[in-house]
Parts: sequence; structure tokens; C-alpha cells
Amino acid sequence: MAAVGSRNEPGGDDAILEALCFPEQQDDGSGFLSVHSSGPELLVCLFCSESAPLQQKDSLLKHLLLEHKLVIADVRLIADLPRYMLYWKGRFLEQPIADFCSVIKTNSTGPVEKQEEYFLLCDVLPEDRILREKLQQKRLEEVLEQQEKERNDCSFHRLCMFCSEEFSGNRSSLLNHMAREHSFSIGLPDNIVFCSEFLDTLENKLDSLQCLYCEKTFRDKTTLKDHMRKKAHRRINANNRQYDRFYVINYLELGKSWEEVQSEDDRELVEDDEDDWSDWQANPVSAVCLFCDHQSETMDQLYSHMKDAHSFDLHQLKTELNLRFYQQVKLVNFIRRQIHQSRCYSCQQKFDCKADLMQHIEREGHIMKLPVTSTWDQPQYYFPTYENDALLCTLSESDEDEKEEMAGSEDVPVIAEDISDLRALKQTSILNHLLKNS
Repeated sequence: MAAVGSRNEPGGDDAILEALCFPEQQDDGSGFLSVHSSGPELLVCLFCSESAPLQQKDSLLKHLLLEHKLVIADVRLIADLPRYMLYWKGRFLEQPIADFCSVIKTNSTGPVEKQEEYFLLCDVLPEDRILREKLQQKRLEEVLEQQEKERNDCSFHRLCMFCSEEFSGNRSSLLNHMAREHSFSIGLPDNIVFCSEFLDTLENKLDSLQCLYCEKTFRDKTTLKDHMRKKAHRRINANNRQYDRFYVINYLELGKSWEEVQSEDDRELVEDDEDDWSDWQANPVSAVCLFCDHQSETMDQLYSHMKDAHSFDLHQLKTELNLRFYQQVKLVNFIRRQIHQSRCYSCQQKFDCKADLMQHIEREGHIMKLPVTSTWDQPQYYFPTYENDALLCTLSESDEDEKEEMAGSEDVPVIAEDISDLRALKQTSILNHLLKNS
């Protein structure tokens, strides 16, 4: 699949938007799914110069229907509609619309002169389906990066919308406070993204004297407060699609909301006693080398090949750098991406072909020299560079992880304090005496 440029990476012209395929699974190289990394906020007509802001998408969709007789199926499920329409505008300039769309005839039993042809663009077409999935994957990556920024951001400062208590630092302190002290929970902090905007939305509703659950409007704040307390409406309306963008789960699967994702899994977990797995045999693992096209049936063989043929020892790097599991994942994906782009992962020098790159790495002794950790220990490398990368499935925990797991499994008795009265607990907790003694 063609690589897509991004200015956030060195050598941005060949950054990778979606997972690649290993050599035996490569596409035909046509690159027909190239999509720019930063899409516009303006919707363009697929056939003429008409355009409209994203907020007015209905007007442009109406234009497509009335003027060009085109219907786009499941528009609300498209992760990035401006980029989607820009892509198809280019494709319709190359080939006739009938090559891509289903044709629907109206008044098919009437006279020919009264029949009209309408075109349906939907994900039944493989090209359309792949485009939608890729836009969904790109949006998920952007959302996870935003969530990571919010987790690490210590500049957060906000007042509680119920008691005006002040909170600074991590957002979770405010969310946990509202859940604990006011019985108002919008979910676990790790499940939320665009948190400040989410809180702004909720606070604006309260300032407008609107109940967050039933969304009725009241005459004053006292009446609203009593209503939400007596009716147990201290929660948000799950059917309000306005809130969907603030939950990471809504970005995980193409065309599925959090309700669908949660409801469909339970049925699949029920065991069927009649199933017979005795004759099931796993397909042999086919793991690909980081530096060449060599494949091995076992991971031991692959590690031996990389050590003997390329002098690369992943186990040694893991031990020396004390890499945790997810750090190993990011390192493997980083090296694969750099090798694919013919760039030395150690010094970032770019080459015309992979053969020149490998000669450079061997000549300069860069095979075991990694760049600074911040170069590869980034959220974008959580995502596999190649689909079905068996090497990622066999990475092991670091020694530190194993020690923590062993320590956690010891039979240490833990006696919980009564948390029914949190204010009294803060005054009488034994932790206060320990802090004074220290």
C-alpha cells in the first residue's frame, strides 16, 4: 500500500498511514488509497465547484441528490467526511461514476423517458470500504494521541460544576471528585477524550438550567438541582449522540457505537459444550525478519537468524534498556517503519533503496545503536507497521514487570478502611499519623 506523507515525521513524504503487508501479501502497488494526512474542514461536491462547511453537510448532500443524483450511504459512519469526499472527487475525474456506484432506476416499469438513474456510493464497493476503514484507523490514532496528551498534561485547572471546589493538575482528580462527592459519573477518566470540551458542554447545559439526563429546562438553579437529585438524574443521557465523540470506545470499530460494541461481545463468550476442539491444529507461525524478507516457523529460529545474519540481538536490547512490553512493541514497529522507508533508525540518514541502507548500517555499526528513547517511544508506534506481525505476539515482559507481578501475587493480607464517611476518614486515618512521624 502506498505510504502517505505527514510533516510530523522526519522525511514526511513517506510516512505510513495504515498497516503495511509483508512481501507475500503486497497489494498491486497502484496506491489508489492515498489520502492526505490533514484533511480540510470544507466539503466539496464530487462533480462541480459547489462546496459547504462541514457543519452544513446536509445542504451539500441535498445538492448531490438533486443536482447529480448521487446518494452516499451511511454518511454518519464516515470518520472524516471532508477527506472522504475529496478522495472520491479525484476518482470520479479518472473514471466514470458507473464504474464505482450501484445504479438505481426510478419508475422502472414506466416509459423510458420518465425513468431516472440514481447512483449509490456505499461500502459494498471494496475500494470504498477500505477507504472508510483507513479513515477510521487514522481518526483512532489521532484520538489516542490526544488522549495521551491529556493524560500527561498537568496544566489543567477547573472548578467543580456542582460545588465550585478548585482542581489543578490531572483531569482525573476532578472526574473522581464529581463521582465520589456528587454521585455524578461520566465514566472512567481513561475512557474519555477531549475532556475539557466535554466539561464545557455539560457546564453550559447546567448554566442554561437544563437537566443533563432528561434535558428539560427549569426556571432556576434550585429547582434544577432538586429535580436532578430527586429523580436520580445526576447522569448524562446515553442516547444523546452529542456525547459520542468524547468516549474512545466510539472510535474503535467502523460503524459501531459503544452500545453495539458492548452488547455484541457477551453472546460470543458463551461456551458451546457441543463444540469439539480436539482436532484443531494451529497454523505454523510465519515470522518475518526486521531487516530482510527471511521468514521462520519459530521465534527462536527468527531470533537466531537476526543475530547470525545481521548481528541484531533484541533480547540484549531488552535487557540493557530494561524495556517493558509496550516499549518493545513500539521499538519493533519503529524499526520496521524506518527500514520500510529506507532510513537508518540510528542516525536517520535516508537512502534510495533498502540495499544501500543495509550496507550503511553494517558499515557504520549502527545495527545495535538506537536513537534517544523519545524518538521511538511514542504513541504512534503502538500501531503495527505490518499486519499480522507475528514478532509482536511473542514479545515478553521485562524483568521489572515480572518482579512486580511476582510481588503482587504474594499472600499479603490487606485490611480495607471503612470509606462510608470519607470526611471522617481523612481526619482519623492512620495515614495522618504516619505522615506526621515522617
